[in-house]
Amino acid sequence: MKNFTVSSSFSKIFIFLFPLIVAASAATSQDFIECFVSHVSNSTSTHEPIFYTPNDSLYSSVLDSSIRNRRFSSPSTPKPSVIVTPSHVCHVQATVYCSKKHGMQIRIRSGGHDTEGLSYVSYFKIPGFVVIDLRNLNSVSVDVESKSAWVQAGATLGELYYRIAEKSGNLGFPAGDCHTVGVGGQIGGGGYGYLSRKYGLSADNILDAELVDAEGRILYRKSMGEDLFWAIRGGGPASFGIVVAWKIRLAPVPSTVAVFDVWRSMEHDATKKLVHRWQRRADKVDEDLTTYMTFQTSESSNIDQKIEGKNSMKIVVQANVRGTFHGSVDKLLELMQKEFPELGLQRQECSEMRWVESFLFFNQYRNGESLDVLLNRTSIFDSSPRKGKSDFVKEPIADDVFEIMLERLYEEDARRAAIAVFPYGGKMNEISESAIPFPHRAGNRYMIYYSVIWEEEEEEEKHLSWVRRLYNDMTPYVSENPRATYFNFKDLDIGMNNLNESGTTSITQANIWGTKYFKNNFYRLIQVKTRVDPTNFFINEQSIPPLLNYAFRR
Repeated sequence: MKNFTVSSSFSKIFIFLFPLIVAASAATSQDFIECFVSHVSNSTSTHEPIFYTPNDSLYSSVLDSSIRNRRFSSPSTPKPSVIVTPSHVCHVQATVYCSKKHGMQIRIRSGGHDTEGLSYVSYFKIPGFVVIDLRNLNSVSVDVESKSAWVQAGATLGELYYRIAEKSGNLGFPAGDCHTVGVGGQIGGGGYGYLSRKYGLSADNILDAELVDAEGRILYRKSMGEDLFWAIRGGGPASFGIVVAWKIRLAPVPSTVAVFDVWRSMEHDATKKLVHRWQRRADKVDEDLTTYMTFQTSESSNIDQKIEGKNSMKIVVQANVRGTFHGSVDKLLELMQKEFPELGLQRQECSEMRWVESFLFFNQYRNGESLDVLLNRTSIFDSSPRKGKSDFVKEPIADDVFEIMLERLYEEDARRAAIAVFPYGGKMNEISESAIPFPHRAGNRYMIYYSVIWEEEEEEEKHLSWVRRLYNDMTPYVSENPRATYFNFKDLDIGMNNLNESGTTSITQANIWGTKYFKNNFYRLIQVKTRVDPTNFFINEQSIPPLLNYAFRR
């Protein structure tokens, strides 16, 4: 059987397969729908099921509505035969039953931010696949007394934060700052944010879950068992079933927090000294303080050229430094002067606000907008095609190497690129590597994320080549044995070379990406998968394989 080497994108590799998939899937989708309607009508639910096929006028708008990376919405990208938008868990059960009956794979989407599009794309040669879009399963029930909440997997982080704030100004949840990210994916792969240094990851704060397994059964923590409950918290639940709701532990937050979001030019010695110090201190400072930096090119005024009457703008690399402190601005300034005096943070650059309001602030809503913004599932951010890669850093990168890395941002093939660094430490150091599948704990100073964005399809290859070269060049300066990667920043470059048209891959290949994401926890995940889904029904290009079928099946 012929093998195909991954180059620019899977959509290009499999473009020749797509017409065959469409032709073969027409009958399959009709069979699925008839099965689905029959199955739901025989249930006790009175909810009206909603599904879309390519023949429906709303199909494209529903499919595209939460795609945050246009790289995976081109005409050549494989499309689902059916999109199901369940409003009740019985619709999820029916989808599992009918997909299994008619040999169709399932993809599960909550927010659509996944970096490789695997929640709504399948590159395997199959008759058709079904996307379960959980957008309508988005309820949040907060219990202030027990400091917990049940949140359905289709809710966004914005919806979760909004509902928590409705009930209490002193409770929060450790997750990301982008309000359109889906809860299901965020928790399922780990989930980090400004509270992680104090309370750990999203996945560290799960008390229970509601899951539909490969047999269509509804399971909770007690009935699924501790091994499966362990696996779905950071191990990618889409390998094991469909989590429709999480019970989360809420964290105490002060009535107000202090925040800042400032820019500094890397041409200034003070900023270079800041980077030097940040690498050595950001993971060790008071756990109430989290600061992270993003480096990117921008235009800056050039006074010397302006005096000479020349163009007054030039391209420079700037550092965007953001931070949240659980306290007052006065205490924040005192702490920043002690830990990072090189930043020169000024009072006028800081603001005090409620914890929930900080998510408006970091999403650029700073003109008195209502918290209702958090309920908007439409992202204000660019959805241009993009590619990202992540690393974990255990020892500070030498100043000259860091500077060379940033100089790569000037290259023509970078264009709209960025390098972001996010600190660990605090609570992250206290949790065992094996507590949940996410293993990147003590010893990691920070995570680094390289990303590049482009506009035109013909630009894709050169920008992908740029970020891959940068990633390769950074090999000596990041974690090793394995070179670790964050599962929520999936990367199909890893261990997926020579993927063939049937979708099979070797044990060696699965080990490559599996150990990078999960280290030794990968082998326990395989054991859990073997027990709960031995036929490998829940499968994607980087799902956990069962031991008895240690290969991706067609």
